[in-house]
Amino acid sequence: MLSYRHAFHAGNYADVLKHLVLSRTLDYMAQKPGPICYIDTHAGAGGYSLVCSEAKKTDEFSQGVGLLWGQKGLPPVLAEYRALIERFNEGKALRNYPGSPWIARQLLRKQDRLELCELHPKDHPNLARLFKSERRVNCHFGDGFKRSLALVPPIERRGLVLIDPSYEIKSDYATVVTHIKALHKRFATGTYALWYPLVDEHRVRTLEKAFIRSGMRNIELYQVDVTEDHSQPGMTGSGMIVVNPPWTLKKDVTEALQWFAPKVSDSGNALCRVEVLVPE
Repeated sequence: MLSYRHAFHAGNYADVLKHLVLSRTLDYMAQKPGPICYIDTHAGAGGYSLVCSEAKKTDEFSQGVGLLWGQKGLPPVLAEYRALIERFNEGKALRNYPGSPWIARQLLRKQDRLELCELHPKDHPNLARLFKSERRVNCHFGDGFKRSLALVPPIERRGLVLIDPSYEIKSDYATVVTHIKALHKRFATGTYALWYPLVDEHRVRTLEKAFIRSGMRNIELYQVDVTEDHSQPGMTGSGMIVVNPPWTLKKDVTEALQWFAPKVSDSGNALCRVEVLVPE
């Protein structure tokens, strides 16, 4: 199924959470001199317009990155994230939002490598065009689950795998756990960051339990709940599960979410959840 298009949702609160986790993880990893391999299983188009008809139809970015634009006194972690988005907009008005691959490329160095996978026939050409002059960026057209298994363990012996499916196929909730376990078996020291939507609370709780029973250690969860009532239709929250996170990630993301989460809902009832699912 390939009906999902991120152009409708770019820059929303889920993107802010995902890209906070991504940027803080890569920033920490890049502090050590050894090369890094970044693998993105569902890379998307690489960048999105916030003034196109799709984005204007939903206006989701106004309750995401739009909340940070022009704000003074942001926590340092959020200020650094916003600076990345400003760079993508060339210091001008907020009109565009970068995808995960672009953010990763800004934080990685010349010795690092990016392996980007995208299956959508309309998004892949845009992704490839964005990185056409980048020798250390490879854009793969195909199934990111299959391709990422072939890419680990990386020759760099250090790496981050971002897994961000659309969950159009309900079995993805189980597939992602099986997939990360398979990656971890081949590359136990890698870091794995999984995004998930909170559309069906039961599926997410089952996802959490599957990670707890997985046999993997050192797993953290980060979640923004727009409402406590998850029986409402649509996405009522979003989260990230990270295997082998940097030791600084919990502090950094907690600081950011304590500022950001209460502002996501008009009622001010949005909550953030930060939890160690499995200790080291």
